[in-house]
Amino acid sequence: MKSNEVLSFKNDSFKPTPEILDLWNTIHNALRGEFGEAVFRSWLKPLTLQAYYHGTLEVSVPTRFMRDWIQSHYSARILEMCAGVNADVRRLEIVVVQSGARPAEDEQVAAAPAPVAPVKSNQNEEEDPFGLSAPFDPRFTFDTFVVGKPNALAHAAARRIVESPNVPFNPLFLYGGVGLGKTHLMHAIGQAMKDKWPNRRVVYLSAEKFMYQFVRALRAKDTMAFKEAFRSVDVLMIDDIQFISGKESTQEEFFHTFNALVDQNKQIVISADKAPSDLTGLEERLRSRLAWGLVADIHPSTYDLRLGILQSKREQLGAEIPDAVLEFLALKVTSNIRELEGALNRIVAHADVTKQPVTLESTQDVLQDLLRAHDRRITIDEIQRKVAEHYNIRLPDMHSARRARNVARPRQVAMYLAKQLTSRSLPEIGRKFGGRDHTTVMHAVRKIEELMVEDAQIAQDVDVIRRSLTG
Repeated sequence: MKSNEVLSFKNDSFKPTPEILDLWNTIHNALRGEFGEAVFRSWLKPLTLQAYYHGTLEVSVPTRFMRDWIQSHYSARILEMCAGVNADVRRLEIVVVQSGARPAEDEQVAAAPAPVAPVKSNQNEEEDPFGLSAPFDPRFTFDTFVVGKPNALAHAAARRIVESPNVPFNPLFLYGGVGLGKTHLMHAIGQAMKDKWPNRRVVYLSAEKFMYQFVRALRAKDTMAFKEAFRSVDVLMIDDIQFISGKESTQEEFFHTFNALVDQNKQIVISADKAPSDLTGLEERLRSRLAWGLVADIHPSTYDLRLGILQSKREQLGAEIPDAVLEFLALKVTSNIRELEGALNRIVAHADVTKQPVTLESTQDVLQDLLRAHDRRITIDEIQRKVAEHYNIRLPDMHSARRARNVARPRQVAMYLAKQLTSRSLPEIGRKFGGRDHTTVMHAVRKIEELMVEDAQIAQDVDVIRRSLTG
């Protein structure tokens, strides 16, 4: 370490070890590939290691705004990447260090281009006059979205509203569980819309931010400006609409905004974790409006889709990862796509730091906490009990020879979930279901995968039971 580098750290007791310095350099370099060039250059390049103490990695940025934005949008993933390489890192602390307080050699980092913030500026004043829209993540495009049976309808609908010169259906309502690709599709729509129709004003934000903007306008007694801002856009995209549940005044304003935009033939895109009819805490008239257009659900992923996503991610990373490792991850990490990609990033970061190739053995070692958590938390007995409760059948029916549809279908659902959520082999699963053959389990898994695409009710049942088990 150079002598003047010590000035970056609080004191010698907090000075990072060479191991931590290497870890941070590796992770910081990996952020470009993880989040994309634009995000890295605008937000993450200025991150500078300051100290390490008691499992806390302290990094700095030059402004409070950057700190708050990184904390909200990127810090959780950065910490996950760090912990994936060194389990001793348990916390990421982001502090503000003015450029004048930095050593001379850090001046170049401090002078990095200012981030493109979602605030009013002359450059985007015509497009987003009130600074309403959040920035789009350049990683989330149609090109990087892997299409499979569980998300085919949602993807096709998203592409259609971008390609169509008119509004084909209003709104487009996307729903599904956590980490299944809703936000990816929303960002893909927004970026493709800007590319194809540059004169259209596109605003994308979370329902939480919509509520915040509305409350701020109420306090400032400037609701007319708020109304004009939202009702003058060409495409309004609201993520996680369920967060305005129970907020009567916000729902009232959103209801009127929705109607005004529909009357003007402007496109609306909404996402949520449930179908409109299942959203509790929303007024009936609003739920009815949300179901007006096309409601497209994104089902839990299948093995083939997970494998395809991993193969695409491998290509993006340019990493050498054996097919056997991807197949192992696709089989074991079934909760959601976000966790699946996070697992892949962990093993790639580990290989980069240790300079060792990725193998099945190293993957099992690096991900032992994740794999152990899945195996420890969920058993076939638990799955059978949850499925029996959901379908209101007797637990012994899971082991019986009864073939009535109202018993056989839940039994197949339980077999499917046992295959997805545990590490048990097909013969082991069969034995837990009254000594059935492994081919019976294989048939059940394939049948449920097919029905989840064809039957929205089955897909919803499986999603609800899965979440009750993994939550």
